[in-house]
Amino acid sequence: MESRLTDLEIHVMHQENTIQELNDVVMEQQRMIDLLRVEVQTLKEQLQALDPSLNRLPSEEEPPPHY
Repeated sequence: MESRLTDLEIHVMHQENTIQELNDVVMEQQRMIDLLRVEVQTLKEQLQALDPSLNRLPSEEEPPPHY
């Protein structure tokens, strides 16, 4: 009985370690996603500043001056 209990405790310790490692990976991935979102937003704003009409939807587009 003692051996089974020890085996279960070891198993739980390994699972806790694995869960912590996975959590660390997920946290790092979320940090990278957050950074990439900021970078993409910055790039969108820079591109919009260069030529706003390239990034607009057709419904947002102003009519040409001859209309």
